Amino acid sequence: MSTAKRALRLRAEIPAQVPRTAMIMAAGLGKRMRPLTATKPKPLIEVGGKALLDHVLERLHAAGVRKVVVNVHYLADALEAHLATRAHGLEVVISDERKLLMETGGGLVKAEPLIDCDPFLALNSDNLWIDGPADTIRLLASQWDGARMDALLLLVPQARALNHRGIGDFHMDRAGRIRRRERSHVAPFVFTGIQMVAKHLLRDAPDGPFSTNILWDRAIEEGRAFGAVHQGLWFDVGTPQSIPMTEAALENV
Repeated sequence: MSTAKRALRLRAEIPAQVPRTAMIMAAGLGKRMRPLTATKPKPLIEVGGKALLDHVLERLHAAGVRKVVVNVHYLADALEAHLATRAHGLEVVISDERKLLMETGGGLVKAEPLIDCDPFLALNSDNLWIDGPADTIRLLASQWDGARMDALLLLVPQARALNHRGIGDFHMDRAGRIRRRERSHVAPFVFTGIQMVAKHLLRDAPDGPFSTNILWDRAIEEGRAFGAVHQGLWFDVGTPQSIPMTEAALENV
C-alpha cells in the first residue's frame, strides 16, 4: 500500500469525535512580530500568501468544526472585518476584549458562555502546522478521555518544531500525563498552541486577566493534564524573520 493510501486509510479510521466549537485566541498584541504588527494584527500576517488566521480556520473546517469563538482586542475592527468576509464556512462569534485584554486564561473564561460544547478546542490564531499521516485536529480529539482529562495539549517534539529556539515546555510519561520543564533544564516537547479542554478546567478561575498556566498547573497537580504528540511538522511563526524560513520549508513539504 502506498504512503498516500495509508494516510487516507488512517484518516478514515480515526473516530469522528471533534467538538463542533473551537475557541481561537486572536486578541494578543503581537509584540515579537513588530514592525509588521504596527498596522496589522498578528493573525492577519500572511505566510505563503495566506493570513495565519485563515490557515487555522481552513484546518478547523476540514476537521469538522462548525463554529468558532474568536476573541479580539488589538486592531479588533480589522479582525472582525476579515472574519466577516472569510469565515471559511464556519459560524463566527466574537468575544470582545476591546476594553481590557484578558490574556489567555482570562480570555477563555470570558468566552466560556459563548462556547456551546464541552469539551471544546482552543487554539492560538497564529498556528501553522502540517498534518502527519492523519488530520491533526481529528487525531487530537480521538485521544480525548473526559473521565481522566481536563486538558489535552498537542505537543510536538523539538526536532519537528521548526523555527523554534526554546528549550522545550513539557515532559510526558507513558500514560500521557505531562509535567513542566524544570528551571534551566531541557524538555523534549513543545506546546503547539492547540489544545482540547473541558469546561471543568475553567472552574474557580481568577477574576480579570490571567494566564492559562494557572489552570494548567492545577490540572497537572491533579493528574488531569495530558499530552498528545503531533505527528507532522509545526512552525513557530513568532518574528518577521521566521516568515521566509517558514515559507521556504513549506515549499519543500
